Amino acid sequence: MAVRNVVLVHGGFVDGSGWRPVYDLLKKDGFSVSVVQNQTLSLESDVQTAHDALDQQDGPAVLVGHSYGGAVITEAGRHQKVAGLVYVAAFAPDAGESVNTFIADPPPGAALPPILPPQDGFLFLDRAKFHEAFAADIPAADAAFMADSQVPWGVEALGGVISEPAWRSKPTWYLVTTEDRMIPPPAQRSMAERAGASVTEVSGSHAVFLSQPAAVAAWISQAARSL
Repeated sequence: MAVRNVVLVHGGFVDGSGWRPVYDLLKKDGFSVSVVQNQTLSLESDVQTAHDALDQQDGPAVLVGHSYGGAVITEAGRHQKVAGLVYVAAFAPDAGESVNTFIADPPPGAALPPILPPQDGFLFLDRAKFHEAFAADIPAADAAFMADSQVPWGVEALGGVISEPAWRSKPTWYLVTTEDRMIPPPAQRSMAERAGASVTEVSGSHAVFLSQPAAVAAWISQAARSL
């Protein structure tokens, strides 16, 4: 294969362990896989964490981001070892935009994520609404665990502004989740089109990396093998 390294970047409210099912499938397929653990305190620090992981790669890599992780790879993806970008139900901001740009102006009629008011500079999702909003297509017990083990998402991270989007200079792929209640599907399609991405759609929730890991891994693999 042309590119054998994959670096996975998680989004807000979760940590890198959620990538385990996708990780297992990619490893089985012969890829070398690294999982970034974002602090989700600021975009700048998370970009640095992604750069640290990329520095350790022994060759070119596909950089994958889910949700807020899309903002991270948009900024971090200009790293010299990044051969291509894969967005999984993710934000793909342009220069001067942040995650807040999209949250503040949702498409008409879109479901609004049940984000609670900030607490000491951090955000959480309403636990009672976590299953329906974030992970409607995984077992209720698993969603309850995710809700109870949320990673605090720093308000500063949401406001981190992109300087120059990597998707302008790197081949890009996007996986749209058509049942997503965190990032509306129309917004996903719009970002993917603007980025000039190759697009596939999956009937899944925002937690597609858990509910349909085979589809996610296959899309990442297709991206890597085409580079």
